[in-house]
Amino acid sequence: MAEGQYVKLTKNQNSSENITPGELNQPIDVPALNGPRCEECGQPLPASYLPPADEEWATGIFGCADDQESCFIGLFCPCILFGRNVANLIEDISQQNACIGHAVCVEGGIALAAATAAFHGIDPDTACLITEGLLFAWWVCAIYTGMGRRVLQRKYHLKDSPCDPCMVHCCLHWCAICQEHRERLNHLSECSASSPTAVNPPPVQEMNAAERQVTASSSQPADGHNNLQLQPV
Repeated sequence: MAEGQYVKLTKNQNSSENITPGELNQPIDVPALNGPRCEECGQPLPASYLPPADEEWATGIFGCADDQESCFIGLFCPCILFGRNVANLIEDISQQNACIGHAVCVEGGIALAAATAAFHGIDPDTACLITEGLLFAWWVCAIYTGMGRRVLQRKYHLKDSPCDPCMVHCCLHWCAICQEHRERLNHLSECSASSPTAVNPPPVQEMNAAERQVTASSSQPADGHNNLQLQPV
């Protein structure tokens, strides 16, 4: 082919995509190579793989007295303690949003149940219907709050203790959020204790001109002669 001549491509030979300059040199993400691998054999693991949950909790479900501060906050302001736990486990949910959601669903439902029991003028059928609605709402709240406990268990490979997370929050909600708070603080203290201590190197010592002259003069002998020995020829 002569220099300067080009071959015209047919319609079937034209590229179906427009390649921008430098696109071919961009790195390619290969999930099989960059994904998680088994620690035993080194084979790639699927994205749906979950590590075995076999670790024990640091404290029991009824160990609220181990941390008095979280115990009082969980008893009188459980929404605040729940918001702290969720905000530290799930980045997409802020502490304020989790606290407001807990206050509306849990504390609001308890207030409505107390108001229903206090006003005896409500029709029994209506009171029964409200009670059924509150029980269903409480179960939904247990599912929602149990999701945070499940995230904590997956993060630290904790087992179901004493039972499923949703059932724990349904029956022992206040004890559960206190236990989750203590567990999170326990792992944070372990990470801070295991972190390497930064040791600052000693400062560089430098000598000025006067100190160098004093050192040089002190190193010379008093008679002004060097310590040289003459060897016979």
